[in-house]
Amino acid sequence: MFRTVVEHARKHPGLIPQFFFICLGMGGATLYLIRLARGPHVTWNKKSNPEPWNKLDPTYQYKFVAITTDYKDLKKEGPDF
Repeated sequence: MFRTVVEHARKHPGLIPQFFFICLGMGGATLYLIRLARGPHVTWNKKSNPEPWNKLDPTYQYKFVAITTDYKDLKKEGPDF
């Protein structure tokens, strides 16, 4: 498949930026999925830690971009389990 891409890029040089941006987008999507899969709220092993989200601090910023919420001022609103 890589060989076919190189042949097309040689015949049509205008496709080179398109191939670049497609690869850049696929790489970015892959890195974002890896980031989501490694988050503290994801359970991969239910025997050792079935509810990992209970151990998070209320000031933990779990969103990628928090525009209106200031996580530093949040207080815990419940008992410890």
